[in-house]
Amino acid sequence: MKRALAAILVLAALAAPLSGCASIFDQEYLTIEDYAESTASPQQPEGTVAVQNYLELKLAINKLVTAHEERGSLDFSGYDGENIRDDLASACNDVRSETALAAYAVDYISYDLDRLVSYYEAEVFIYYLHTAEELDAAVKAVDPEFLRVLERASANIRAFHERQLQRDYILTRPDGSMLGQRIIPMQRVGLYIPGGTAAYPSSVLMNCIPAKIAGVDEIVMTTPASGGEVSPAILAAAKVAGVDRVFRVGGAQAVAALAYGTETIPRVDKIVGPGNAFVAEAKRQVFGQVAIDMIAGPSEILIVADKSADPVWLAADMLSQAEHDRLATAILITDSAALAEKTAAELEAQLAVLPRREIAGASIEANGKIIVTDDLSEAVNIANEIAPEHLELCVERPFDWLGRVRNAGSVFLGHYCPEPLGDYLSGTNHTLPTMGTARFSSPLGVDDFIKRSYFSYYTAEGLESVADDVALFADTEGLHAHAVSATIRRRGRSE
Repeated sequence: MKRALAAILVLAALAAPLSGCASIFDQEYLTIEDYAESTASPQQPEGTVAVQNYLELKLAINKLVTAHEERGSLDFSGYDGENIRDDLASACNDVRSETALAAYAVDYISYDLDRLVSYYEAEVFIYYLHTAEELDAAVKAVDPEFLRVLERASANIRAFHERQLQRDYILTRPDGSMLGQRIIPMQRVGLYIPGGTAAYPSSVLMNCIPAKIAGVDEIVMTTPASGGEVSPAILAAAKVAGVDRVFRVGGAQAVAALAYGTETIPRVDKIVGPGNAFVAEAKRQVFGQVAIDMIAGPSEILIVADKSADPVWLAADMLSQAEHDRLATAILITDSAALAEKTAAELEAQLAVLPRREIAGASIEANGKIIVTDDLSEAVNIANEIAPEHLELCVERPFDWLGRVRNAGSVFLGHYCPEPLGDYLSGTNHTLPTMGTARFSSPLGVDDFIKRSYFSYYTAEGLESVADDVALFADTEGLHAHAVSATIRRRGRSE
């Protein structure tokens, strides 16, 4: 009777193919044995494997993987189990996580479960993960010197962000009560990496590494594929940073897939990474269903410079951001009119030979500014009002002015610290607040991939010492039940 009832419930619950996947764990290998011919179902199609119990179910799925089959049929007519649906889901997960070959080769496993008169049959579908092979191939395809730079940048980013790790803590009081904080990493994070007008392997490092340090279980990446192929540099960066899965999809549809999940792309807890206006709008619309890093606008650089600065260097720094996007902003603020004039002339000269001069030129024409102030104090005040993404202090004594900076995503000090250092190699994160949001928001870091959870424990003595205070607070706010909850334990247990 119990088995019949379970079968009815299974049949009623079937609405769509289910899938199971798990993280890669270091487990023992499954022993794979040949199957004996089964006679449980006299009319089973050729190639259908009869399974009698949960172990045989796992072995059957595993055998499909070892043979690199993409699908297989399972017959449950003689199955000794009360909930075939749950067993099938668990077996897919177990094979994916416990078997070394499956952990390496399989993306995910799904199935269709059907009732055939008096028994169940399942069609199992195995989707193989080619990403690992692609990443390995990408590492071999890229310039060895670039791979060396990727590794160096990765090490610097890790070293900087590891200092951001928060710790659990417990506060213990004399009455035995305890209060604490737990730091809990998110389970799955989605990275969106652009691949349109330019490919950005640096963004892979900047977004993935802090998540890895935070302890995120799984990191998946979506990126557009130009001509069906993802940039080898992006794939190599994904390999170096530790991305778990890569999907060839871009645009707003990639954001939607990460937010809601598809048959192939898993739903994530948070979406991070830069993108165009459509990607930004998609992130805005899915916020609340998932977390997002920020709504990033076009790139910005603001330079505060005195007469000690080199106009050739200043022009190069302004163009380094202008070439990102026609909507990018590059601003110079200086107390030297002569420096302002020389920098303007140098901008024209460098633009003429810049490969991305059309984009950079449009940016400078629309949003480029050179402002002359009476003194550096006024220049810094203006910078704080603008709250730029990148702020360069190209002045003789930059540390004298650092304490005056209130609003900036990232600050670059001195004549020998151009903004591209932060984009690629120094170790600070280049995912920064834009459009004035540095007034109230921060760069991407480890904290963006964790949650804080609080806990409390009180002894009877501890509660008694504060119960009246809690009740008074509650009664003052007109919440009598709150007061009762704090004081009712004085009556003792109700049993």
